[in-house]
Amino acid sequence: MIDWNEERMEVFLESLGTGHGPFLDALEAQARREQIPIVRRQTQSLLKVLVTMKKPTRILEIGTAVGFSALLMAGCAPAECRITSVEKEEEKAARARANIAAAGEAERIGVLTGDAAEVLPGIAGPFDFIFMDAAKGQYIRFLPEVKRLLAPGGVLVSDNVLREGNILESHFAVERRDRTIHKRMREYLRAITHDPQLESVILPGADGVAVSVRKEEA
Repeated sequence: MIDWNEERMEVFLESLGTGHGPFLDALEAQARREQIPIVRRQTQSLLKVLVTMKKPTRILEIGTAVGFSALLMAGCAPAECRITSVEKEEEKAARARANIAAAGEAERIGVLTGDAAEVLPGIAGPFDFIFMDAAKGQYIRFLPEVKRLLAPGGVLVSDNVLREGNILESHFAVERRDRTIHKRMREYLRAITHDPQLESVILPGADGVAVSVRKEEA
């Protein structure tokens, strides 16, 4: 059995990427220079594959940042697809809107500002694809509204669910400041894997991505 190094494997897999075009590649590079968290390369590829397969006409994103992932999904979705993205911080939301407009996608992507826990109840569904990449300790809080908004057969992608492997540690081995997030993420993973309405898989690469499908109604 080959004893392979996870970090080397990640570098190798990233080396196979072909990029996303000049605009998105430049936006990604700028975000990384400014240390603005955006989706990792493996997650980017996963999103592109899932959106291409699903062909959603309505996408909901929770956590906009600078608009990179919304634009990434828009580039793989059908022309008629519309994306609603929710961003808590006004400064990031304004910057995302500017980037979306510069990319020529303002008619397809709308950015709402506010705490998702307060914004989601006012949004009308259903959405056939939801991407969650916001405050990790809030995933469990958002889940009831996310399920309400997810159409039967719809796909939910939850990013960064393994917290750099920290999820494996016991509650008492985690630093005190991280214990609440640790506890809530474990609750979230248990909730989506044991929910009879969802079929979920946890993928360990790129800090962990959960993919859930809402089962078709009987």
